[in-house]
Parts: sequence; C-alpha cells; structure tokens
Amino acid sequence: MSTAQHKIGSGFDAHSTADDVLAGIDLTGKLAIVTGGYSGLGLETTRALTKAGARVVVPARRPDTAWKALAGLAGVELDELDLGDLESVRAFAERFLDSGRTVDFVIDSAGIMACPETRVGPGWEAQFATNHLGHFALVNRLWPAIEPGGARVVSVSSRAHHFSGMRWDDVHWRTGYDKWQAYGQAKTANVLFAVHLDRLGAERGVRAFSLHPGGILTPLQRHLPKAEMVERGWIDEQGNPLNPSGFKSPEQGAATQVWAATSPQLAGMGGVYLEDCDIAEPAVDGDQSSGVRAWATDPEQAERLWTLSAELTGVNAFA
Repeated sequence: MSTAQHKIGSGFDAHSTADDVLAGIDLTGKLAIVTGGYSGLGLETTRALTKAGARVVVPARRPDTAWKALAGLAGVELDELDLGDLESVRAFAERFLDSGRTVDFVIDSAGIMACPETRVGPGWEAQFATNHLGHFALVNRLWPAIEPGGARVVSVSSRAHHFSGMRWDDVHWRTGYDKWQAYGQAKTANVLFAVHLDRLGAERGVRAFSLHPGGILTPLQRHLPKAEMVERGWIDEQGNPLNPSGFKSPEQGAATQVWAATSPQLAGMGGVYLEDCDIAEPAVDGDQSSGVRAWATDPEQAERLWTLSAELTGVNAFA
C-alpha cells in the first residue's frame, strides 16, 4: 500500500539534530553504508550512526581525505568508490558482497552540485551520472545484501528538484547546459528512484525514501564562486554565513536522512519525500520553498527513469 505524501506529525522539526532523532534508539549490530560519509552531511550522519552503535561502511572517492576526516571514529570501515565510474561501483559492490554481510541502511548521501559542464563515462553529464546513475547501479548491485535484512534505502535529494523535472529528450544536457537546472534534474531523479525502488522492494520488506536535508554550507558548494554565494545571500564578503539565509548546521542537516533510515515512526511506510524530519507535503504551484513537486513523485515517470537507468548502466536487480 502506498504511503500518503502528507505530514505525520513526527514531533521533530528543522532544528532537530541527528542525535535528537536517534535518542533512545540502539543500533548495535546494525550495518549502514553511507556514500560520502566522510564529508559534510555524510560525515555527521556517520558520526551519529556510530554513536548509536551502528557499524558504518564509508565508500570514498578520496580515501586519504576520508581517513583524516574519520580519524577517531570507532565502528567505521573505509573502502574506495567513485560513483562516476561504473567499474568502480561494480568493484566496491563485489568486495562488499564477498564479505557475506547484509546491510540494514543504505544512505546515498554523496553528490556534486552546480559544477561546470563535465562529462564522465561514455559522455554522461556528471551531475546526473554521479548523483543518480552511480547510486542506481550501486543499490542494484548491492541488492543481494539489501533484500535479506529488509533494509531501508535513503536517497538524498534536495529542494533543488523544483528547478527541473526530467529532460527526457536530453537527460545528458548535450545542448544548452545549465548547471542549476542540471542539478535540479539530478535531484528529481533521486526522488523518482526512491519512488520506484519502494514499489519494487516493498513486498520484499525493503523500503525507500528520498529527502531534502535543508540548506547547509558544506563542501558541496565547492564548485560555486564566492561572488555567486554572496549574490545569493548565503555568505558575506568575508565568507561568513548570513543568518537570515536560513542555513542549518551540519548536525541539523543530517537529521532527516538519519530519521529516514532508522525511525520506527516510518515502519511500514515508503516511497515518499521527506523534509525537516517529517513527510513533506505536495508543493504548492509557484512556491519553491518547501514540499515536493508532482513531477518527482509521478510513478509513471519513476518507472520510465528506472528503465532508462537500467539500460544506461546495464544493471537491474529486478530484471
């Protein structure tokens, strides 16, 4: 049965932290895979999960950087993974499956944002390829470890999905590249991925969620010129965050993905988009400040994207 895209009154809000939503939850014996789990929101997610007793596998494109960031954290394993390289995705998944373990939570937190036009693999647009296709291939390849434990799969999207639906006639932006609309399409794809994965996995006990973590200043902004962030009102000329911009702390930003992965309040639910540690409401036309756009939760578009992604990556656990 599908879950209604409406708030459930979780008792948490935009100010809640990852530690807040994990209060009273013992994750001892649980295993999580957190992509990007060594930087920004991913690092805070890793810290919170391990603090609650979970063991966390962190696949990293920059292992040396990851080791430094994760120093001192108990219960963490590090492996190598480049989401923009399908061979790297295959190799990581095979190494994990060879360990014979099952996974309880997969949190697809890694991503790139508003980068200059970049091509990876067979000429794919980098944001769509890294943020969506890499995670699509990863989850499908890890399915033998995901299904047995009835894992939750969490796809970290963004309010930026409001910027663009799927450009079915040109998903790789061969013409007219716009870095923000390309990011928006990739974030829409993250939501659609969770919609269809939940549809496929629910009867097997696997549920999927997508979410907007909130606005947070992290290394995700690495591709943005300082002048652009000043113009947007995110920081001042000295690089300091501006309070009126409404940014969350990393601890608050990690809360919704941790809640999605672990909360007993979401038992039996799935396929919905979350924000501020609750199920989000459908977006109101003309308002990009909250909610989820209909194009990101359309089951027909979700199935179409799944089919396209399987064709592009050559991977489909449900074929």
